[in-house]
Amino acid sequence: MIRNDDNWLLRVRNLTKIYGAYNEQTVARTGPEFNSNICPDNGSIVACADINFDLYPGEVLGIVGESGSGKSTIVKLLYFDLEKTNGEAFLKPYENDTLNILDESNQKKKFIRNNLMGMVYQNPRDGLNFNFSSGGNIGEKLIMSGNMHVGNIRNRATELLSKTEVPVQRLDDLPAFFSGGMQQRVQISKAIANNPPLLFLDEVTTGLDVSVQAKVLDLIREMQQELGIAMIVVSHDLSVIRMLTDRTMVMKNGRIVESGLTDQILQDPQHEYAQLLVSSLL
Repeated sequence: MIRNDDNWLLRVRNLTKIYGAYNEQTVARTGPEFNSNICPDNGSIVACADINFDLYPGEVLGIVGESGSGKSTIVKLLYFDLEKTNGEAFLKPYENDTLNILDESNQKKKFIRNNLMGMVYQNPRDGLNFNFSSGGNIGEKLIMSGNMHVGNIRNRATELLSKTEVPVQRLDDLPAFFSGGMQQRVQISKAIANNPPLLFLDEVTTGLDVSVQAKVLDLIREMQQELGIAMIVVSHDLSVIRMLTDRTMVMKNGRIVESGLTDQILQDPQHEYAQLLVSSLL
């Protein structure tokens, strides 16, 4: 991991997502100090507010918190699955980090998604087209970035399935006939098809058997080390965060309550909520 103050890959400032009608007091009336992300004035939900962080090349950042803390909202905003209420995000490889990617047109957002980002969702149905074969799903990502050569697409799909330990003879099989763990492997293959500098992982092991979880996590760690790709890993499971991440942000009620080196947070958490999370792991 290469890191200095000027070498960031992704810079996020004041990222906020509010559902429902809101006013200038909505954010101020919610958060950890109120133990709620629901505004008492108008019932609006502050999914996340005033999120600030930098991600560096090759770094793995964890976001941890209970359900409803806002951790998945952050990656969905950055991957353009949701529209932000407020905030900025700059990606160094895009236009020399001069433009807020959250304000770009839909066409330019598609370019960013298809060339500079990858996403692995908790539910493979959100990341895979179940009407396409495993190879076809990888091909879809390649075609969206402008690769139209059928031979090259098939070769790349074969290479990636082999790398993620999916039997290459299943290149033409539909994901519906794969196990959950194998569906996640195909999703990972699709997400990294264009060698993006940034990969989002949203609760990727939730719902998998423990033995399958371990294999998927081992694969992700190996792929990250081999490719040097920066990752944002969202999980409620601190054992996943411990295994994969360099640095961690702890979220509660849509806010970051603590951030720092993962080892530091797991060994000596400062915020009472972070202490509660860590104690639940022991």
